[in-house]
Amino acid sequence: MFRSKEVTVKAVDDVSFSLKKGEVFVIAGESGSGKSTIAKLILKSIEQDSGKVFFEGAEITHDKKSLDKIHLNCQMIHQDPYDSINPRMKILDIISEPLEIHNFGDSDARRKRVLEVLKEVKLEPAEDIIRKYPHMLSGGQRQRVVLARALAIKPKVILADEPVSMLDVSIRAEMLELMKELQKKYEISFIYITHDLATARYFGQRIGILYLGKIVEIGNIDDVLFYPRHPYTQALIDAISEPDPENIHKEKKIRIKELTETIAEEGCRFRTRCPYAIDKCTVEPELKTIENNRAFACYVDIN
Repeated sequence: MFRSKEVTVKAVDDVSFSLKKGEVFVIAGESGSGKSTIAKLILKSIEQDSGKVFFEGAEITHDKKSLDKIHLNCQMIHQDPYDSINPRMKILDIISEPLEIHNFGDSDARRKRVLEVLKEVKLEPAEDIIRKYPHMLSGGQRQRVVLARALAIKPKVILADEPVSMLDVSIRAEMLELMKELQKKYEISFIYITHDLATARYFGQRIGILYLGKIVEIGNIDDVLFYPRHPYTQALIDAISEPDPENIHKEKKIRIKELTETIAEEGCRFRTRCPYAIDKCTVEPELKTIENNRAFACYVDIN
């Protein structure tokens, strides 16, 4: 009788986007916005309550043939290179695992393929690397092993979930440059999940800004980041660290309220933090499309 009213929070709500061949689509937002959940839904690691996932025009279901197709063509790069590979397995076995699962050749063919991808990700001498265990490699080398494992079966799509966030700043650029090079070389489509707009712009082509499970803005990455139309997008941009000490104390365009336990049960989810909130915001705004396939969900255009 003393329990407060329950509020249902949807991790992902009515999210829709497409991915072209050879395209890098960025999903950006703060922690808890639902970014990783989207990746799990695509790979069918968890089941959605409603909605559909399509790959090459066919709906992905829990039928074995359908699951085999998505798992063969879509691979994942996880955030933590320390936890995403088995510490008890040698590098040869780690990268060979997806090849075995999908019945790629015999052991000699698999070993040859492992050596090929290790050279692709610039882990050499490959013959020495395959005999090592993960603890014998640095964090950056381990993440290259994770990338090599994802590339081994020649996927069409790679979902990269914060792939450089746990790496030293000095080697993040190297990893991003390597991913960019391989993405162009093999025309791999990437879904790049991040909270870091700087790496997003370096690697991405289109971007969807996610807030509490909903896309609030979507479009070409330069259009969105240089000319944001949603207050939350501008707030993310304002949160980027200033390299110029002279600019640190300059007034930011948008001051959003701190996130509290109060989440709007109806209407715009951002309205309890938004400096531009109006009465109309109690009705949830729909994504409205403007020029160049840009779309944003807000009644107030901050531009």
